[in-house]
Amino acid sequence: MRWLVSFSVLLGAATHGVQAASGTVWATPHDAYSSSVGVLGCKVNTDRIAYWPGSIDCTNLCVSLSYQGRTVKLLRVDQSQGAHDVSYDAWNYLYTGYSATEKPTAGGATAMEYSDVDISECADLIHTDDGKLPLSAANSMNFLASCLGQKDSWVGNNHVLYNILDPICSWGFDEACKLDWPNANQAACPHQLGTPNALTSAPVWNIRYPTGQKVKAGTSEVMSPADAKNAAYRSSFGGATIGLLTTFVSLWLLRWM
Repeated sequence: MRWLVSFSVLLGAATHGVQAASGTVWATPHDAYSSSVGVLGCKVNTDRIAYWPGSIDCTNLCVSLSYQGRTVKLLRVDQSQGAHDVSYDAWNYLYTGYSATEKPTAGGATAMEYSDVDISECADLIHTDDGKLPLSAANSMNFLASCLGQKDSWVGNNHVLYNILDPICSWGFDEACKLDWPNANQAACPHQLGTPNALTSAPVWNIRYPTGQKVKAGTSEVMSPADAKNAAYRSSFGGATIGLLTTFVSLWLLRWM
């Protein structure tokens, strides 16, 4: 496996870091969500993420990966040191035809075909109400500023900032913030920006390799049936929508009390 990764790195260096729009990569499974640019895992499908070499682009964020007639779309929101890692569930499905939670499989680097595709093909992987990329208001500003500086970049025109400190959504407040760019380079949030408040309402769940167990990111806690139901509900309706529904129900109850 090491020589394959080394070959990939050497090839990238030989082409001065320019990646083709399509080709073959040696895909490897990755079982812990992360994002080098602060994309919030509680608001995207963390089972469909690409962890690839090279910096994250402001427009080219969606990758199609295929193997033996099966294809998945992946959000490219994290940078690896050389390997072409993909979410374990995506790798397992491509390799076997089954989800990693259904029939988990162990394995390593596998030659798969990829192509960069339009971001619209990854729309169902982003779980914000308006389909905008969810970023950490406290820790995504360098990336966002670079995208705002690029005319008509997709991220520059399609982002939403949240007062959440980390990609696995364990600190902060699950609330949207506003950025008065370019007059300000810091977002304004309902609560103070960057407050390390323990956030428990929107956990990120990793699928552990090679067991297929769902485990809360940053812990060893295995998902319970109740957690599974809540995760499915959030995935179906989106975090912001749940908040609106909760507010509506509360107001309705107050009206009739």
